[in-house]
Amino acid sequence: MRASCGPRSRTGALLVLLLLGGLLAWAQMRDRVWARYEHEMQDPVDDPPDALHKAEFALGRLRYRSPMDRGRRYYRWGIDVNKGDRIFVSLLKRLTRVDIQPIETIVDVSSDDIYNLPWIFAGSVGDWRLSPSEADRLRKYFDRGGFLMVDDFHNEREWANFMEGIHQIDPSMHAEELEDGDPAFRTVFDLKQRVRVPGANVVHGDMIERGGIEPHWRAIRDGQGRMKIAICFNMDVGDGWEFADDPDYPERFSSEAIRLGVNYVIYSMTH
Repeated sequence: MRASCGPRSRTGALLVLLLLGGLLAWAQMRDRVWARYEHEMQDPVDDPPDALHKAEFALGRLRYRSPMDRGRRYYRWGIDVNKGDRIFVSLLKRLTRVDIQPIETIVDVSSDDIYNLPWIFAGSVGDWRLSPSEADRLRKYFDRGGFLMVDDFHNEREWANFMEGIHQIDPSMHAEELEDGDPAFRTVFDLKQRVRVPGANVVHGDMIERGGIEPHWRAIRDGQGRMKIAICFNMDVGDGWEFADDPDYPERFSSEAIRLGVNYVIYSMTH
């Protein structure tokens, strides 16, 4: 005689399947290269099959501290991470001859691993908080020729907080507006007609985020005039990367974000 399969047994079987499915998903997540940071990321995605492939160039993503991290679903450094980075990396590889690793390299601002990455991207730096040792490490990073691109911060309060961190690194640093003819706008793509890249949350409105009215392309240079910090202020280039595959986000903004990022990478290698 066959045993009957009543409601209780079916419920038990379903719970077992759900448990096994959850464990499998957890195991797959733990296999991701940056799984330990995913609870701090806004948009973590699966690793590509070649995630561990080593190449000549790696996109660094700066992990820093912020007083605004507490009680939030994701941390300030983790905005647009890591989907935006990976879309940009894939397009950088397609549009140039750069031999690039297929995923970002997350580097903590408190780690000496920062010296292994000549090009680093940081978002939402209007809310960063640097310790004295972290500021000293970044100063040494720039002294060794490192390049930093910062993005997605808005309004004068956030600008002042960003510059407070910059002056911790080096009190002599100052920011300047990039002129139309700057070499950074001509390395690969001609960006003389630059376009503001808005965040996805304001792209269909006035494109003004947190009171940041006018977009600015700024730079901090070294003693020889080479740009060492590229500044995208009152813009959100990271969203242009992250939503490049989203039909609701206008293609012209994603294209501008990609072209700007490509130019800054190639500039850092050639100047």
